[in-house]
Amino acid sequence: MDTPKIRIIPKLEIKSSNVIKGIRMEGLRVVGKPELLSEKYYLEGADEIIFIDTVASLYGRNHLIDLVTKTAENIKLPLCVGGGIRSLDDAKTLLRNGADKISINTGICNNSKLITNLAHAFGSQSVVASIQAKKLKDSWEVYCNNGREKTGKDVCSWSVEVIERGAGEILLTSIDQDGTKLGPDFELIENIKNKVSVPLIVSGGIRNVDDIIQLANMGVYAIAIANILHFDFTNIDEIKLQLKNMNMKTRIARNN
Repeated sequence: MDTPKIRIIPKLEIKSSNVIKGIRMEGLRVVGKPELLSEKYYLEGADEIIFIDTVASLYGRNHLIDLVTKTAENIKLPLCVGGGIRSLDDAKTLLRNGADKISINTGICNNSKLITNLAHAFGSQSVVASIQAKKLKDSWEVYCNNGREKTGKDVCSWSVEVIERGAGEILLTSIDQDGTKLGPDFELIENIKNKVSVPLIVSGGIRNVDDIIQLANMGVYAIAIANILHFDFTNIDEIKLQLKNMNMKTRIARNN
């Protein structure tokens, strides 16, 4: 069977007008401006860009509409946008202003029927269920509000439910590994990969190309990366060149 190309997806978590990054979703540091970083990653060969408004659920509104509109005009890449989406109208506004997909976490934790409504209105390909997972003793719990609030939901069961309700992809973030550069939670990823048939976008703890290759060998071909890109431990050109040298399939940019 022909394997998909590995997608390298910068994840830009945004507060006010700045990209921020923390460790385990705490201790946030300002990284830079989203418009500058998104252009940089586009030129390096990103396959997609994720924008997350990290405080939107607190204030009940996504503040990224102007950014998404300008980015969509200047950068010809799929844009996945999340934060504060609680209704069909919220999603419609983002999709009409340049988003290709919407990522939703808190909204569907509070109202699981919203997944089905979104899928019916816009198609499953436009709906990404964002799942933020924190390890318990023998399982993982779903968190919402950007890792601030427990839900009591089991990650494995919730992953199955969001797919049954119509989500076309899952953005799976390990809170424990987020921003640590200690490697992904491979056990978590394996558990979810064995239970769902839709693509996984994996986020949290990516250290290097070896992690990406291990994920691809597990059947995960979409990797969301923040820390090692934001703080210049590597860049997308370098990642893709290393993947190509390892005979891994990926799209080589011709943007720069």
